[in-house]
Amino acid sequence: MKKRVRSQEVTIAAKQRLLERGVTVEDIAEIVLKMQQPFNTELTLLECVESVEKVLLKREIQHAILVGVELDVLAEQKKLSEPLQTIIETDEGLFGVDETIALGASLGYGSIAVTTYGFLDKNKEGIIRQLDTKAGGGVHTFLDDIVGAIAANAASRIAHRIRDYEDSVSETTMVDKEEEELIG
Repeated sequence: MKKRVRSQEVTIAAKQRLLERGVTVEDIAEIVLKMQQPFNTELTLLECVESVEKVLLKREIQHAILVGVELDVLAEQKKLSEPLQTIIETDEGLFGVDETIALGASLGYGSIAVTTYGFLDKNKEGIIRQLDTKAGGGVHTFLDDIVGAIAANAASRIAHRIRDYEDSVSETTMVDKEEEELIG
């Protein structure tokens, strides 16, 4: 019989790997807030934290975290074969596998998540900048991109939820006006 990994075990492991690498849910939520606040001035950090937490429940995200962090750690320990060791250790400019994994992880939240990820990959907001500049000497070739994908997904999730709310309010208002005209 095949051994199965329980969802809860994967969730715990992915969150733990982020924390071990110095990334908190709040760090990611701060990026989400910065990305979404121009569109929703009443958005709170708590709402952004909740959105990040929901994104972290997705298996695709968890797998990206586990694979990416593992490769970063192996590169730090110099346990990869050459030339992959140097490519990942130096975050070689033409190496795009890190972005490919992050981009794939962004696909579940629509095109807005993909374009937001692209923006974050280019502009390196918040903790992403710290990871990318290798502050503290670690290898974060994969992690900076994965954090960008998580933030992009959480921001997209919020944008979609706001639109859904606006649509439901608009539909309710239209029904009320139609009823008034019929009664009127």
